[in-house]
Amino acid sequence: MTLQGFLKLAVETVSSPRDVARLLLATRLSKEAVWTAFAAVLVLNAVVYGATLVLDPAPAGVPIFLSSPLFYLAAEGVTLFGTIVCVTLIGRLLGGAGRMTDVALLLVWLQALNLIVQAVTALVLPLSPGLAGLLVLLASGLGFWILLNFIDEAHGLGSLFKAFVVFLLGLLALGFALSVLLTVAGVTPEGMMGNV
Repeated sequence: MTLQGFLKLAVETVSSPRDVARLLLATRLSKEAVWTAFAAVLVLNAVVYGATLVLDPAPAGVPIFLSSPLFYLAAEGVTLFGTIVCVTLIGRLLGGAGRMTDVALLLVWLQALNLIVQAVTALVLPLSPGLAGLLVLLASGLGFWILLNFIDEAHGLGSLFKAFVVFLLGLLALGFALSVLLTVAGVTPEGMMGNV
């Protein structure tokens, strides 16, 4: 895919998320290709996050996973993979037909779009923190709208409300699973804050 094609598809994702979801799903990429894209988009997001930290270092007291690109990469990887698993399983429990590879492909594409937002935010932040905050807020709203459409298309639910329920239950399941894993690993909220 060329840069021009990437940007065109990014714009179409905002204007017609369902059409783009169908287009991406129709590619029937192999599992290997999807998981390679998963790894690549995580690494690129961490690189851009690292550049953001150079421009605007994290203040003391932020959670440890926001203090370095490597911690960010690990946290984002676990969160994205967990989201893929939870959205797939909850969607199927609620009558959806999405495969994990399909959900992964769509969420990886959404992360690629997030990469654009991160890069633009990193450039705008030194000039105007308020404008950067507004950009992030707008992108978050659009991202949520796109995500609901992607979940609906991946599972064939036929309803944005059902997609919202899948998202909400998936989020609760992910939060519960992560809290159990962190507790078993002996990580405390204070430990996540690093050196405060």
